[in-house]
Amino acid sequence: MPEHVHLVLLPPDGVKLGLVIREIKSKMAREYFAALASDAHGQHIFWQKRCYDHNCRTVDTVREKIVYCHNNPVRRGLVDHSGEYTWSSYTWYQGEQNVPLAMDEFEL
Repeated sequence: MPEHVHLVLLPPDGVKLGLVIREIKSKMAREYFAALASDAHGQHIFWQKRCYDHNCRTVDTVREKIVYCHNNPVRRGLVDHSGEYTWSSYTWYQGEQNVPLAMDEFEL
């Protein structure tokens, strides 16, 4: 999405989700600002201070959230079909292995 991201994450046992989110946000912001023109100065803010999470307690809820993520670019009018959005995991779930982001197996 142009101004936000949806993730469905299952951190390894013993790893706190907040630490995972912090690392993702930190790495992304550093890479983004490093790619800016060298004359950009001052404090840069890329992410909101917090994330909004939802604990998925059942397999059905995980499926529901993945489908929500797939449909979000369509609802926003960015594409006509979920498979047209480059950064969606939709095409991976349809069997395409050549995608920008690696996915873990999860049966929809």
